[in-house]
Formats: sequence, structure tokens, C-alpha cells
Amino acid sequence: MGKEERLRYHGPAGMARYIIPDAPESDKRFIPGVKTIQEAAREVEVISEADVIVVGGGPGGFAAAVAAARTGARTVLLERYGHLGGMSTGGLVNIIPHLSDTDGNRYIGGILEELITRLDNQGAAFRPLEADWGSTDPSVLKFYQDSSFQHFFVRKNKNGETCIVYSAIWDPEIAKNEMNRMVMEAGVKLYLHSWVTDVIMDGNTVKGIIFESKTGRRAVLGKVVIDSTGDGDLIPRSNTAYEDNIDFNLRIKHLCFGFWIGGVEFRAYDRFVSSRPDDAIALKNELHDNGLYVSFFRGMLKNQEHVAWLHPHFITNCQTDVEEMTRMDVSGRDRAVKTWELLRDKAPGFEKSYIMLTCPQIGTTGGLRLIGEASLREENMLRKEPFEDTIAIFPNNDLGEKGYTYPVVYVPFGALVPKETEGLLVACRAFSSDDEANSLFNLVPHCFCFGQAAGTAAALAVQKGCPVRDLPYLQLKEALLSQDVILP
Repeated sequence: MGKEERLRYHGPAGMARYIIPDAPESDKRFIPGVKTIQEAAREVEVISEADVIVVGGGPGGFAAAVAAARTGARTVLLERYGHLGGMSTGGLVNIIPHLSDTDGNRYIGGILEELITRLDNQGAAFRPLEADWGSTDPSVLKFYQDSSFQHFFVRKNKNGETCIVYSAIWDPEIAKNEMNRMVMEAGVKLYLHSWVTDVIMDGNTVKGIIFESKTGRRAVLGKVVIDSTGDGDLIPRSNTAYEDNIDFNLRIKHLCFGFWIGGVEFRAYDRFVSSRPDDAIALKNELHDNGLYVSFFRGMLKNQEHVAWLHPHFITNCQTDVEEMTRMDVSGRDRAVKTWELLRDKAPGFEKSYIMLTCPQIGTTGGLRLIGEASLREENMLRKEPFEDTIAIFPNNDLGEKGYTYPVVYVPFGALVPKETEGLLVACRAFSSDDEANSLFNLVPHCFCFGQAAGTAAALAVQKGCPVRDLPYLQLKEALLSQDVILP
């Protein structure tokens, strides 16, 4: 597929992409004269022993830990931040898209649907009524077409009609708390503020992890380790094969600095745009010409009628390079303040606005990807038959015309299983895939599916006493179906 097609369907139309500043010349002062040092050997205290260790508490890790514990495994979950949810909470990427196809058929259920329902019952989530999924009724469509989130709720169906797809939005702060509740209810042993730094290996088998915290350096031993770090941090540390090529034009080549502006009077802003269109265009041009953020979403959550959400993307060379991440964070924050200041001073409705929240963690969208027993590749997006070991079905809503012929994509369990490393599963955006498939199917709901399948498989393999790659698929399928996962 061509560059124009990729840019069209990977994110909302007109999504801005910004450039991260180069390293300043002054950084050359810090080039070291000594290239390496030798660390001393030391004994590390083992603080826990478990059946299943989940590293990373984002969408995949949260689902993996809950699923493993509910399936009967002693489960430890480690998260580097002080909250769960990863990108879906701390990254302010709290838009949960593509839960149904354009006909209104829901394909993603399980733990994700349970969490959305629990949040909805607290008034902390927004989603279309089930009766409206797939609807082409103009009176239903108008609400979504008038919203700035229409990209996530409105599509064309196979008949060329505009329709509603089931997507959800949740309050990231309430979601953090509800995820804590679900983890605790399941009996997971949780370590927050814990950064996993190494993998304990016995030959080619993962036996546990090393993590650092304010307490010091500690170890956790386990029978199966699930990498849900998002970036696949455990993959190179366990000498597991991976690929990391990403087409420059794809969404997963970006970092994101999300933030919210509160106190916005959108009615006054709308009057400004409609009554003074030339001034409104001039303001957008001024933002653009100064490298600032031009567009925003309007919050759809209850009691957030005065909140603007901004998700500017920055093109990266390497999303895990600490120096590039630092420059992006500094630049992103500076541009956020300057954007707000300009809007406050020149945009009616923003006079009493304020920066309400900036993302507690940087928005990473892609990186290295496991080389697995199976892999989701671009050609698999044009496949009508399920894989023999299918563990998830994803609506294929972003593939344009081809998506009408191939409305769903099937995901094999083998995409979570390394080819050679034992005792390790991957349940995050680092699943085995090429960059095209990864860019379409590494979003929040997809990672929930990877996590639920990996956590369940890990627990079952421990119970059966077999390597997780040798777990009979029918046993895994039966367990997932009992958890309301939707399978062929």
C-alpha cells in the first residue's frame, strides 16, 4: 500500500506530526573517555516466587495478570509506574476503538468488556448504546459526526453507508482505580514503582526477573514470564530474536505527548469560528507556523464538557532511545505550554482555561517486535479463514475498501510465543508481526486480547506441567470462551 493510503487510515485525518529537536551541540561536552566499566558480582534477594510473572501493568499486562490469577496461578505483576493501565491511563490514550465491525458485530469481549462495563456503571466511560452499533440512522449519526471523536465512532460500511462502530472512551483516573480493584480481587501480588532490569536465564529458559525499586535490587522467580512492557524490554535481555524495522510513514514511528486543557467554553469558541472564520484560520496558521499544536478533541466523558484533549505526535528514530525520549518530552511540554498560552490570549473561550493534566508517561506507539512461532503479517489481513490456534478476532475497520471483503483479522497464539526461548510469552504491542499489521493492531483493545490469552495459557501450562508452547490449543480455547472471549 502507498504512502497516501497509510497516512489516511493510521489515525484521524490531518493528524499533525512534529519533529524532535536534534541533540544540542553542548551535549558533546559529556562524551565519555571510558567506554565501559565492570560491575561487581552480587547476590540478589528473591522477594517472591510465583507460577506466572507479568512484567508491565499496561493493557496487556493488566489483562494477563487478572486472567492468570483467575485461572488459578500464583501471579506476580510488576509495573514501573505507580498506576496500572499504561498508555490507556498514564499515556492519556484512553480512546478504546474498534470493538465492533461496521455491521455492529462485537468481536472484542472478555476482560476489556468487563472493565468498560464496570467503568460505565460508575459514569466513568462513554460508549454508544448497543442498539446503535452498526446503525446508519442519521439522527443517531449526527451526535458522533458533530463530535471531534468521529474518527473513532463513524465509518463507512460495505454498502457505502455511514455507520456507527462500537468504540469506548474512559476516564483514566477512575480506570486506574478500577484496574487496581480487579487485580486485587483476582489475588495478584502487585509491585508498583518497580522497574524490571534483567531476566534470569537457565540456558534458553526464562526462570525469573530482576527488578529495581526504592527498596533496592530484588528477584522474582517463576515458571512462565509474560513480557507486557509494551516495548518488549525482556526480548533482547533474554536473547530472543526480534525485528525492529518500521516504515517512516506509519503511526508506530511516533511518540506522543498528550495533555488536557480545562476550563474551555466551547460555545464561545464555536461562535468565534463561525462568526470570524478568517481570524480562526489565522490563529491556526499562527499555531502551525510556530510549531505548536493545531487541533484538539473535545472531551466526551461526563462532566468534561469544558476539557480539550490534545495528542500531538512526534516522529522518532528510536522510541526507546533515552536521549531522544528526553528531548521529545522537553520539547513536547514546552510546546504544550506555548500552545495553551496562545489559545488563552487569542482564542475566545480559552480565556479562563488552564493546563489540567499532562501525560504521566510518554506515549510510545511502536518498537521492536518478537519473532514468534507464528506472525501476523500484512498478507494475513487479507485472510478469510481463522488460524488453527486463533486467540483473538479484530475488526478490520481501517483497511479501506479491502476491509469490506476481509472484515476481520484473526490472531494466532503463536504470535505471542518466541521461536526458541522457553518460559516466555509476549503480550503487548511487541507481538510477532510486521510493521504494517502492527500499526493497525497494536492498540489498547488488541493488547487486552493478547494479555488475556497469554495469562490464561501461562496458568494452564503451569497446571498441566508442560511448556507453554505445548499447551493443547483446544484447552486454551475452551478456557477463553468461558471468559467471554469471542473466538471463531
